[in-house]
Amino acid sequence: MAVKQYKIDKVAEIENRIEKNAGVFVVNYKGLTVKQAQDLRHQLREAGAEMKVYKNNLAKIALKNQEQPAIDEILVGPVAYVFYETEPVEAAKILKNFSVKAKGVLEVKGGISDGQAVTAEQVKAIADLPSKDQLLGQIAGLINGFARDIAVCVNGVSSGLARSISQVSEQKAA
Repeated sequence: MAVKQYKIDKVAEIENRIEKNAGVFVVNYKGLTVKQAQDLRHQLREAGAEMKVYKNNLAKIALKNQEQPAIDEILVGPVAYVFYETEPVEAAKILKNFSVKAKGVLEVKGGISDGQAVTAEQVKAIADLPSKDQLLGQIAGLINGFARDIAVCVNGVSSGLARSISQVSEQKAA
């Protein structure tokens, strides 16, 4: 009886994480050392993400209960679930960089982003995108450039008008 309640509680915990987060990436962590796993968890936490290990059959039940896309084909073997709070880019970058640094020990298998199933290749493509802060910085730079150009144009019109009036007044004085 206690085992069954434990499973019910775990499914509820997974459902809660699915509900509170924007998405989840699934990674194969077989071969990660304890130190590497701690380092990865720390990096993910700083980016607003969290890595958890759950039994795959419990995760499948929770995903189904939360009406998420079926990703059963990647929920095989020793996998960890990386839940991210808002945007997937930072978590995907950390996973991609860590996978390279750990020389293939960590393998991104796919996941769910914005209610859609994503493949490992799509997660890698997400990692190559600029972050939300970088995009906002680029937009701010563009807006600042447009504002400067408008100011130069407006200033050019008024100074040109002033020169024209000055020349007309000099001609009339002569």
